[in-house]
Amino acid sequence: MRSRREFTQNLAALAGASWIGVGGAAFANPGSERPAEYSPDDIVADGHKFFGSISRGLAQAVESATQRWGKPNGYILGQEAGGAFFGGLRYGEGVMHTRNAGDLRVFWQGPSLGLDAGADGDRTMMLVYNLPSTNAIFRRFGGVDGSAYLVGGFGVTALINDDVYVVPIRSGVGARLGFNVSYLKFTPASTWNPF
Repeated sequence: MRSRREFTQNLAALAGASWIGVGGAAFANPGSERPAEYSPDDIVADGHKFFGSISRGLAQAVESATQRWGKPNGYILGQEAGGAFFGGLRYGEGVMHTRNAGDLRVFWQGPSLGLDAGADGDRTMMLVYNLPSTNAIFRRFGGVDGSAYLVGGFGVTALINDDVYVVPIRSGVGARLGFNVSYLKFTPASTWNPF
C-alpha cells in the first residue's frame, strides 16, 4: 500500500496540477447505522469552506441535486485526478462525513470510455443519497459523465448502484472536454487497480 504522500504526488503529476490535501479529520468506527440527512444549507456551508474562493456556483449545484434526489445522508470531501484520450482513468481520496455514523476515509478509482480527452485535477465534493450504512459506500457506482471546462469551473454528474446515488461536484484545474461512460469503485485503502 502506498503512502498518502506518494499517492498525492502521483495524482498531481498525472493532472499537471497541485493542490492542498484534505485536512485531518476525526474518524469514528463505521457502524451499520443509517446516516442521518443533511440540509442543503449544511452542505453549502461546508462546501464554501472546502472550495474557498472558487465556490460561487456551489449553492446552485447543491440546490439542483437536492431538488432531484432529496437530502443527502453523507458527503465526501476529497481530491482527485484523471486523464483521458478516448479511454481514461480517475483516482481520488477523501473523507466521507456523516451526521451520526462518524467519518470514514475512502479512496476511489475507475476507468472511463468515450469521446473524452484531456487531464484534470479536482477538489471534489460528493453528495451521497440513500446510503443504508457507511460501509455500503464500498462498491462500484456507474454513470455517464460529461466534462466541459478549461482552467476552472464546476461539473456535476450522478452515479448509481441500486438505490444509492453518489453525485460528484467537481471544481478543477486543467483542460477536459468530452462525454464518457464510467464507474467509480470506492475502497477502504488506496489501489492502482481501477477495475
